[in-house]
Amino acid sequence: MKPRLLVFTDLDGSLLDHHSYRWDAAADALRQLREAEIPVILASSKTRAEMLPLQSALGLRHPIIVENGAAIVVPSGTFREPLPEALPCGDGQEVRFAPPRDRWLALLNALAAEFTGEFAGFERLGIDGIVAATGLDADAAALAAQREFSEPVQWLGTPERRAQFVDALEAAGARVQQGGRFLTVAGDCDKGQALRYLRRAYQYDAPGRPLHDLAIGDSGNDVPMLEAAETALLVRSPTHDFPPLARTTGVLRSTGLGPAGWREGVLAWLHHYTIAGD
Repeated sequence: MKPRLLVFTDLDGSLLDHHSYRWDAAADALRQLREAEIPVILASSKTRAEMLPLQSALGLRHPIIVENGAAIVVPSGTFREPLPEALPCGDGQEVRFAPPRDRWLALLNALAAEFTGEFAGFERLGIDGIVAATGLDADAAALAAQREFSEPVQWLGTPERRAQFVDALEAAGARVQQGGRFLTVAGDCDKGQALRYLRRAYQYDAPGRPLHDLAIGDSGNDVPMLEAAETALLVRSPTHDFPPLARTTGVLRSTGLGPAGWREGVLAWLHHYTIAGD
């Protein structure tokens, strides 16, 4: 029986260039995945509002993992049956793993006096501040501000105070994950949990069919996903080292940066299944 292949990929710094947010260098690998009908499941700290138009621009129509695993959004027709614990949404269904953003905004406001001037969340930054911190244009920054389950935080203090800040958040029930630019404050969720949920859904949808998955990332918030997949692809970053992994097997490391490294690793993985062209 022909195996089912799945690709779970981070966006910024992996499929998308860290500085320009372009994916041109990965375009031919994306084309081969589409032609082979291999789902490319975007997994990002980005919002649903950001990811849906980006997914469309990439020519994809598969589940997406939003806000670092806080929820999964699944287009209609992806699976034969409704997913466990799913809620209807737009043209499909969603599964939520985290409480709403308001909980984390209240917690950050409660810590503001103790850490005065040492952090700025998206709510405080506003559109202009998000533009300055990310390089996004105003329209894209407005989409990034439409958080549902989490709050990205720009840390402005010392590393020592950062550790105290994270400890205070976690003591209050938050989970804090480091991305390429921001700390993300959210509930007890991550990309690995979302990957495992979707892998089970694909397995249940086609019982007995072998399944192989590849997770792609470049930052600390990708580690749970990179540890959970059968194969992990670490994409080289222009700004930081590869995140450390506990696993020692099934790991690919790109030599190229960002989308060029994404292409390199994906084609190597596809060659293993005699799918990629020369």
